[in-house]
Amino acid sequence: MDNVTLKKKLSAYLSDKGYLKNVSNEVLYEVLLAWENWPGSSRDFYRSIGFSFRQMATLIGKAKKLKREGYFGDGDFKSVTVEGAAEGESTQASSGPCAAAEIIWNNGQVIRFSDVTILIDFLRKSA
Repeated sequence: MDNVTLKKKLSAYLSDKGYLKNVSNEVLYEVLLAWENWPGSSRDFYRSIGFSFRQMATLIGKAKKLKREGYFGDGDFKSVTVEGAAEGESTQASSGPCAAAEIIWNNGQVIRFSDVTILIDFLRKSA
């Protein structure tokens, strides 16, 4: 969502005296997402929304509290189950010729590692 749309949504919650009152949880979540994804400074963010830092700090604080309490849910995370694999069976071993990891090194050489810890040791020693 762009900040112009967010600004319009927030302006619906302005009181006669200029206070943001009774902002819905959905709009709080959108403010938090916009805040977390903003690449610039906080001053630029407040200016693009059209509100003061005090007004936005209150809203962002409420949104962070709701997020900590789990109100917004898991976000985009979705659990995936692989069909055909037994419960204790590793799905990585059955997905291809390499059990854990594979690196294509210089000159097209393929190095296969049976365990991720061996790969990590190899990368530490080669750096």
